[in-house]
Amino acid sequence: MRARINLREYLTGGDRRSLGRSKELLQLMQSRMDLFPQLLRYMWDSDPLVVMRAADAVEKITHADSKPLQPFKKELLGLAAGAEEQELRWHLALMLPRLQLTSAEQKRAIAILMDYLSHKSSIVKTFALQALFDMSRQNPYAIFNLEEILNNAAHTGTAAMRARARILLRQMARGKK
Repeated sequence: MRARINLREYLTGGDRRSLGRSKELLQLMQSRMDLFPQLLRYMWDSDPLVVMRAADAVEKITHADSKPLQPFKKELLGLAAGAEEQELRWHLALMLPRLQLTSAEQKRAIAILMDYLSHKSSIVKTFALQALFDMSRQNPYAIFNLEEILNNAAHTGTAAMRARARILLRQMARGKK
């Protein structure tokens, strides 16, 4: 029988600029993916620091393999729609394109990401651009005005948005050839 592990202990302590015990948590999760649902639940915690670190860990864990996210797509879409904290929003923006979405869910995710484009955080906006681009790769017909969105960001966005938009426009142009 495996020992009970309190993942919250890995997610607390320090401040928003510190990583806490994130590296230890990621190492633990490599051998204990059975704990993934527990980790994911901390993205709804009342402590913004715990939320931020849980979202960061979930995003990193699912970067190479998004299968663990799939059973939670409905909950993640709901969380993304109501998220206020910028750190949670930027991690969710990276995760949404990893989900296998129905057409209706994809429309909802796109609407959420479009809303993220008006957030005060440059990082949230930049990751929302990336997410919209990534989603368009899965379904090129889902985002009809992506090129217009990217062109606008390339000319009027923050420095990070302009740089990312230019990269994505180049990738988009290569894909059309």
